Amino acid sequence: MKRFSGSLAQLALFIAVGLALPLLPGTNFSLLITLLLFIGLATSWDILGGWTGQTSLGHAAFVGIGAYALALGTNRLGLDAISAVQLGVGVAVLFALLWGSLTFGLRGSYFTLSTIAIAEILRLAAINEAWFTGGSAGLFISSLPEPFGLDLFERRVEYYLALVYAASVLACVMWFASGRFGYEMRAVREDEAAAQASGINPTRIKLRAFALSGALTALGGGVYGAYLSFLDPHNLFFLPLSVQIALTAIIGGRGTVWGPALGATLLILPAELFRSVFAEANLLIYGLLILIVTLFVPRGLIGELERYLLRRRYAREQG
Repeated sequence: MKRFSGSLAQLALFIAVGLALPLLPGTNFSLLITLLLFIGLATSWDILGGWTGQTSLGHAAFVGIGAYALALGTNRLGLDAISAVQLGVGVAVLFALLWGSLTFGLRGSYFTLSTIAIAEILRLAAINEAWFTGGSAGLFISSLPEPFGLDLFERRVEYYLALVYAASVLACVMWFASGRFGYEMRAVREDEAAAQASGINPTRIKLRAFALSGALTALGGGVYGAYLSFLDPHNLFFLPLSVQIALTAIIGGRGTVWGPALGATLLILPAELFRSVFAEANLLIYGLLILIVTLFVPRGLIGELERYLLRRRYAREQG
């Protein structure tokens, strides 16, 4: 309970900083929206990839589902924005359960390769079914209903939506991390056979984690779709987006509450700030951070910090 209270205090500080940033002069809303979205997306990915240990490189599929659900739900099905996003979340949950049922029999890199293949199938379907998705030409979101009178194309509104999204995902992770579900996920990650021997059903836990991860990723995809206003299957469903989301969590620290947020800060901010000076700055920064993490902090930055603190605490208790 004490640990959960401490996490809530950290979340309150995160929200307070987020609410204060727009008050600063010259606020770059596009940069901050991108940062908050990737904090939420990477934290959502980490539910499956970090806490449960199932490395997915196909999560861009859920981003695309959420974004296209917003566009198609509002422009073609006549839904309001909230209902359209809820539709996307529901589709993502069903898709994740089907996806997991087909692929969780695979282990290690074979599961990872299967996630790439399934996301690629979805990308090709979005490209070829032009009558529904706009195909390779893309789909422009010309108008959106205004929930509670909010203009979803206004950058300030999109910023607060991204802040609510990131904070909600973090709160969700804090909630299950200190409960039974979190312990079961860590048990499955460390040793499936031992977890099963202790009465845990690994497949059921992984399916629940995949459904939750996909739902939260699709929720972020809905906000991302409103922010982009133009949906291109080549970008939304493509492998580089999945890799970027996964790397954000891995560099910051898999299976930690704040690791993906730290990873997003280290990846997104420098890449976006230097993009105008060096077009491929993001690739250079990704490469350098991957090299540093691989060589010096294989558990991720937060993971290595937690390990160091635990070792110090153990040494102090023994001494």
